[in-house]
Amino acid sequence: MNTTPTTEGAVRRLRNRTIAVIFIAFVFLTSFFFFLVALLIWLTTRPFDRRLRLLHSFTSRWAALYLWLFPPWSVTVRGREKIDPHTTYVIVSNHQSLVDILVLFLLFSHFKWVSKAELFKIPLIGWNMSLNRYVRLVRGNRQSIRKMYGSCEQHLEEGSSILLFPEGTRSPSGLMRDFKEGAFVLAQRKSVPILPLVINGSKNALPKSSLNFHGMSHVELDVLDPISPEEFSEEPVDDLRLRIRELIRERVWEEQSAK
Repeated sequence: MNTTPTTEGAVRRLRNRTIAVIFIAFVFLTSFFFFLVALLIWLTTRPFDRRLRLLHSFTSRWAALYLWLFPPWSVTVRGREKIDPHTTYVIVSNHQSLVDILVLFLLFSHFKWVSKAELFKIPLIGWNMSLNRYVRLVRGNRQSIRKMYGSCEQHLEEGSSILLFPEGTRSPSGLMRDFKEGAFVLAQRKSVPILPLVINGSKNALPKSSLNFHGMSHVELDVLDPISPEEFSEEPVDDLRLRIRELIRERVWEEQSAK
């Protein structure tokens, strides 16, 4: 009886779990140092940097470091030149993996990220999210949703872009979920452009409900053309939601293979 495939599979799983443990340990150990730097930046720049641009810039490089130093993952970003640093956007992206937010920081563009409230409780990393004034959201809580809208509108008025995952959560299959209307309501209320993004490949890097790595993974982030408010100011929000979802869905690998 040939047991080689079984043995090879066990070795591969053990290797991937070992890599996962090393990576997670590296993240938390380095986070002690980086959080202290973030705290120092926050304390010294807060009086003159109301939008916390310098702190977010540091946070972007903190996140990027883990992608740059982790050999099993490679990332390609296309279309950065479409982002005007002097324009405020509502940024929307599909959502496949925990890796997505690390990848999105590679835009090196200023934004406030809307995230589930649980992530703010993570020591060091969550504390840094609070320092950055990222927007927390308790799913299914109407009061939290109203507060989220208020915070996002304030950030947009101050000139900070808002980043949301309209699906609300990750899909285990990689197929896109329906988009919620919140991002599109914000864009219409504040008359700011919508910036659609497409992430491919991150599901394989770190699937939902798993901290085990799945070998080598290549992730691609594409920045699509911004959509000006003049193009959707009179459009019913439900039609806008469906239109942007289809625009992104057409470019997601898993959606193409499912056709």
